[in-house]
Amino acid sequence: MLTELSTKPKVVGAKQVKRAMEAGNALRVFLASNADPRVTEPIEALCAEKGVEMEKNCSMAELGKACGISVGAAVAALLRA
Repeated sequence: MLTELSTKPKVVGAKQVKRAMEAGNALRVFLASNADPRVTEPIEALCAEKGVEMEKNCSMAELGKACGISVGAAVAALLRA
């Protein structure tokens, strides 16, 4: 699933993911399992509220690498094309 992040439109970071979800543009949200819960829990709650699929089986380093950034990422989202 992480391979999709390298080839499809995406946003990285809690603020951008929240904006995309509130605008109805997020298809799937990726949450790093080792990220700070203060960052991921509000995103999880918003996913449940909006009915957006979640993936929680990667580390921050793996998620950052899949997004093409040189640092870890706590959250990212695939966007509607």
